[in-house]
Amino acid sequence: MTENNLINYQSFLKFERNLTENSVEAYISDIKKLQVFIEDKHLTLETATPDMIEEFMCSLNDVGIAPSSQKRILIGIRSFYKFLRLERIIEVDPTELIDSPKLGEHLPMVLSIQEVDDMIACPDPSTCDGQRNRAILETLYSCGLRVSELTDLKISNIFEKEHYLLVYGKGRKERIVPISDSALREIHNYFAFRYELDIKPGFQDYVFLNRFGRKLSRMMVFNIVKRYAQEAGVQKEISPHTFRHTFATHLLEGGANLRAIQMMLGHEQISTTEIYTKVDKQMLREEILTYHPRNRKKK
Repeated sequence: MTENNLINYQSFLKFERNLTENSVEAYISDIKKLQVFIEDKHLTLETATPDMIEEFMCSLNDVGIAPSSQKRILIGIRSFYKFLRLERIIEVDPTELIDSPKLGEHLPMVLSIQEVDDMIACPDPSTCDGQRNRAILETLYSCGLRVSELTDLKISNIFEKEHYLLVYGKGRKERIVPISDSALREIHNYFAFRYELDIKPGFQDYVFLNRFGRKLSRMMVFNIVKRYAQEAGVQKEISPHTFRHTFATHLLEGGANLRAIQMMLGHEQISTTEIYTKVDKQMLREEILTYHPRNRKKK
């Protein structure tokens, strides 16, 4: 089914939209990148979910694809799903709510320590969902996990005495990530509620569950982060990935070695991690412009 749709889409680009051969090849190449990513998750292009498209776009960012290239790829993917809808092959366009990457110099959005604290203070710890959400925010910030790594985290991979997690990242590559006392405490507090849930078979070992006793979806984590950013009055466009950027940047500011940060984030290339040195310099420049007496006089 997928191959026939790709062939038909290729003809559509060539004959209906009158695109050049090079443009058609570029569009199809980008769709095939998405196809490989999705088939690795045992889905097809036709059954892809918004979560999966979002995860694919995050993976482009993680490997250092420039925002301009990310935007071009997303345009091609949107065009493909628009074609599938026109042909009545799908009913819902999974790209409809996906935000386009922002252009310009790509420096990750980073939260201040106060903003992190304000967000973590928002969930109500006297309820199951509230304590779970507090533990989620604390774990994202404490460990710098990707969303999929958080939702896949298992109780059997928490080594409490040693203060580390065993995490499975991209390509099922495992790595060890330290976890703070505060994150462990919030997880423990959540477990007091978690054990009262009707946990469905196959989900007993997952740390974070929804109210129906199943693993959380990536989109639910996105919604949790968006909700508490709004409640805390954070005036930034953020996502769960923002906590990962914040984790890395705060480590760098505290004097952590770039190589150590690379290992904790699970970056294969040190160049991917080096972007946080740019964030650090940018923040220093902003501090000087804001607080240095010479600049205050000019203002």
